[in-house]
Amino acid sequence: MAKKEFLLTSEGFLDLETELNELKNVRRPKVIEAIKDARSQGDLSENADYDAARAEQAEVEGRIKELEYMLENAKIIQKESGHIVGLGSTVTISYVDDDDTEVYSIVGSMEADPFENKISNESPLGKAIIGKKQGEEIEVASPTGSYKIKIEKVD
Repeated sequence: MAKKEFLLTSEGFLDLETELNELKNVRRPKVIEAIKDARSQGDLSENADYDAARAEQAEVEGRIKELEYMLENAKIIQKESGHIVGLGSTVTISYVDDDDTEVYSIVGSMEADPFENKISNESPLGKAIIGKKQGEEIEVASPTGSYKIKIEKVD
């Protein structure tokens, strides 16, 4: 089976490493201590604290494995040079129909976070603007309909 490659910016890679270190060095020891404390309460068959600690342990260990896999198979993307949109670019776009302006960072799907204006290169908008230049007007096809944008600036 082929391994999946995860496209990450260097910032995204560092964020995942930080999360992994937090899980291994802070949360995992706390969970182990909580399990130890719950065991000391006696009968485990009806021990809600023990069950909760074991569930949290499963969650923490699962996330650790997931992060280790992603980091092992990560490909750090380099920002495109010039005024061409690529992974790692920060793009200012304007919506032609309503003159609204937004600034987005183009990232791999693992880093996408619409609340931080980080959009995936696999999203409808990401796909539409990758490889385009500053000043171009583009029609974006999305599940809710199509709309026109203009690329105002590429950093």
